[in-house]
Amino acid sequence: MAFNADEQTENYLFKIVLVGDSAVGKSNLLARFARDEFYPNSKSTIGVEFQTQKMEINGKEIKAQIWDTAGQERFRAVTSAYYRGAVGALLVYDISRRQTFESIGRWLNELQTHSDMNVITMLVGNKSDLKDAREVSTAQGRALAEEQGLFFIETSALDSSNVFAAFQTVIREIYGVLSRKVMQSHDLNKTNLASLSNGKSVVLKEDENKTDARWTKYWCCSS
Repeated sequence: MAFNADEQTENYLFKIVLVGDSAVGKSNLLARFARDEFYPNSKSTIGVEFQTQKMEINGKEIKAQIWDTAGQERFRAVTSAYYRGAVGALLVYDISRRQTFESIGRWLNELQTHSDMNVITMLVGNKSDLKDAREVSTAQGRALAEEQGLFFIETSALDSSNVFAAFQTVIREIYGVLSRKVMQSHDLNKTNLASLSNGKSVVLKEDENKTDARWTKYWCCSS
């Protein structure tokens, strides 16, 4: 449903996907964030699961629909459709398994290929509690994030470190981008009305002034 700026009770639904190799801890990150639970013997996700969590930002109720996509190679063809409509992503690797870190480029490429727009993406080095088994340094994770223009954080679903911060940062960034686009749209409308009332013509620059319809299509729903 289209965004209505005059609706003070407007609610938002943001689709966020968890992406990364199998067994990096995606399901436990979601379980910790959604239910504050951890499953030490959890099995690999088959297909796709999702949880919906609520947040309030600036008096607005935000619903984050978080999708846990299977990391196994044989399920990639199934889950690729679920990237569509995503406005946020947590790109997860296991700090104790370098191979999962080296797969990040492939997952990022898949995310960019199958998503409908620029996605707010955070690189997440999970299992930070495994200090003695670390194979990927914090500096290496941060360097990759800077190179790819991603947010970065290290988490532990086991001891809860930074789990809530990771999800909340992505959700707040999505809301921030949406708010700026809506404000730009409002300013443009005011400029058009003022110019018309003064009998002046307005020339628009497509890239700078036009609100991208895809943001309102995928980011907003009212209730």
